[in-house]
Amino acid sequence: MDFSTLLQQCVNGLSLGSMYALVAIGYTMVYGCLRLINFAHADIMMVGAFVCLFGLESFGLPFLAAALMAVLFCALLGVGIDKIAYMPLRKAPRISMLITAIGVSFFLENLFNVYFGSTPRSFNAPTFFSQTLNLGSLHFTYITLLVPCVTLLLLGILLFILYRTKQGMAIRASAFDIETVRLMGINVNKIIALVFFIGSLLAGVGGIFYAISYPSIEPLMGVLIGLKAFGAAVLGGIGSVMGAVLGGFILGFTEVMVVAVFPELSGYKDAFAFLFLILVLLFRPIGIMGDWRLEKSRF
Repeated sequence: MDFSTLLQQCVNGLSLGSMYALVAIGYTMVYGCLRLINFAHADIMMVGAFVCLFGLESFGLPFLAAALMAVLFCALLGVGIDKIAYMPLRKAPRISMLITAIGVSFFLENLFNVYFGSTPRSFNAPTFFSQTLNLGSLHFTYITLLVPCVTLLLLGILLFILYRTKQGMAIRASAFDIETVRLMGINVNKIIALVFFIGSLLAGVGGIFYAISYPSIEPLMGVLIGLKAFGAAVLGGIGSVMGAVLGGFILGFTEVMVVAVFPELSGYKDAFAFLFLILVLLFRPIGIMGDWRLEKSRF
């Protein structure tokens, strides 16, 4: 493999890893506040892709308007799921919330399976995203370059919210001790709703990017993506936003590089991604950016 091919594959890995990172952030934020693995989170990514497609085909909206509608719908859906499914179980055993999360995931998958059908549908994005930018011997599609740029921009906005606003301070405090935050007079339910809003919004963006990059969507598309994104959150140190992003980039690079270096093993690229996760956790069970000194995860 020559240097130009290696560089091109690095950009492809960065793009794929960015999509995993967008979904992984939602996993790690919800876990940080509620100690809940929200299995329905990856299906919100799927909802974002389908709602955007619905806006394009049924309403004839411009792509940007359909994407904004889908992202906002995902954010509100995340808040609604919390209000309906999780809030009544705040004081219930954690296993109850976990089972509820699995139930919500199955509900969303089957709902969209009934409405849109199980056959993969083509996602017709504007041709701009598939146009090629030539830099010497390197050839990149615009979507490949756009995904990591938007991801880093959204990450910067999120970090500003977490570390420069009162709401962000409340979110980080909830990650340490949610009961103490409640005793200080802070409306914990509103803080958790904000966490679901932000996480689901990012998942919706990730779903649209994934649909553009791999223009075929179906109701179960979030299953494997969700597992990888959750693996990215664990790899980086679940409860850490920067860890989730780092884990997403690492898994994206691993998946792309395995195919580039060993094309005959392309059918095992998912296995290699999870094998790498296992190897890292064998030596550092709390993840790359986890902290041994903390009993609870933090952002």
